[in-house]
Amino acid sequence: MSDPMPGTPEPEPIRIPDEDLDDLVSALTRTMAEVRQHGVILDRLGSEADDAPGSGSTEPDPESADELEGAPPLFILAMGGAQYAAELAELSFWVTHILLPVYGREIGSTRPWCAKWHEHPEAVARLHGLWLAWQQLTAAEAGHSGPSTWHRDHLDHTLLQLRAPDGPFAACTTSPSRPAHRVLSTPDQLGLAA
Repeated sequence: MSDPMPGTPEPEPIRIPDEDLDDLVSALTRTMAEVRQHGVILDRLGSEADDAPGSGSTEPDPESADELEGAPPLFILAMGGAQYAAELAELSFWVTHILLPVYGREIGSTRPWCAKWHEHPEAVARLHGLWLAWQQLTAAEAGHSGPSTWHRDHLDHTLLQLRAPDGPFAACTTSPSRPAHRVLSTPDQLGLAA
């Protein structure tokens, strides 16, 4: 962005009415989901083209492209490397700016939380599933009852599991005045796995 010329007035900041913010957040979320899905489609098409021996055509097969467009986004635990990092960054944005400000509730011994939730694999998996459901059920196509369905079928259960006294944050912060973080050992780490 270039500096304004001397003597020219500085442009006014853009102001968005509060009642339009929910629509903006919903539109942005849908757009991010579409971009992510297109990236997955492009990655798959690129890898299929690399795998096809002697394929001289640079055009994707229209039938396989149609099948891929309907493919659901990948679950975060199936991702790796840069794809995992990018998905975690988007999930973190949603958790920080939407989920916690609205549904965070106070931390206590019966409702622990961890500021480093992204280091707890179970929390990442559950929050990612919750976020995917949120994207689907808060879109206009979900209808008027979509958000209610998200609350009932996804949010309530997920928060009960994550914030349970014996959940993944059991060894983490139970009092805002005493921040703590520890990832609990799993059975395979204790040598108890079959």
